[in-house]
Amino acid sequence: MQWIFIAVIILLISFLREVKQYERGVMLTMGKYTGLRNPGWSIVVPIFQKMIKVDLRVKAVDVPDQKVITRDNVSASINAVIYYKVSDAAKAVLEVEDFRHAVSQLAQTTMRNVVGGAELDQVLAEREELSARIKEVIDRETDQWGIAVENVELKDFFLPDDMERTIAKQAEAERERRSVIIKAEGEVAAAENMAKAAAMLASADGALHLRTLQTLNDLSSDQSNTVVFATPIEVLRALEGLAPKKRTDNQG
Repeated sequence: MQWIFIAVIILLISFLREVKQYERGVMLTMGKYTGLRNPGWSIVVPIFQKMIKVDLRVKAVDVPDQKVITRDNVSASINAVIYYKVSDAAKAVLEVEDFRHAVSQLAQTTMRNVVGGAELDQVLAEREELSARIKEVIDRETDQWGIAVENVELKDFFLPDDMERTIAKQAEAERERRSVIIKAEGEVAAAENMAKAAAMLASADGALHLRTLQTLNDLSSDQSNTVVFATPIEVLRALEGLAPKKRTDNQG
């Protein structure tokens, strides 16, 4: 009698299946779906029942390098990473054979289509926008599988060597163009300020002479400097005013 009791206990223990907190158990009884099992212990009768555990945690899938041709006929290679999780365990088991493989394949084709429909400049400058479009397409298609896409990130974009050199030259030319424009704008601003300063000095009597004396004082602080003194026009005009006037006698 004791042996029978022990055998029954062992048999019952063999029927127990554990479902972890981050899992859900999809129950199939004689091949038919009969519900989900929540975390904890569940009794599963062998032969008649089968429980498929589904992990509900967020998963990261690396999408391998994909050869793409952009809309402006540039051949390149791009890869990405997709973050998704199972939102409906029953659909993930019943609606698709292997949802992990299916998500990876769908991501590859979607990435090629989206990136192939954009120009090279868009791929380089609008990577976040392209990632959002890829996420939207994958999330819509995988909704029927009980999959929720959390995020899609485009990682690396590889160009042929000759194209990289061309882009580098273009970027260098663009930097030089901006440098020339900024330098020209600075010279224009400096010329405008010098013109304003000259006008202000010219409008005030003796201002230019005082500015000249101040400059000479600054130069005299260093004995190694050689000063060439240029007499301001205001000083010459002042000296002309001090010069004696010639008398002219009118003969009658």
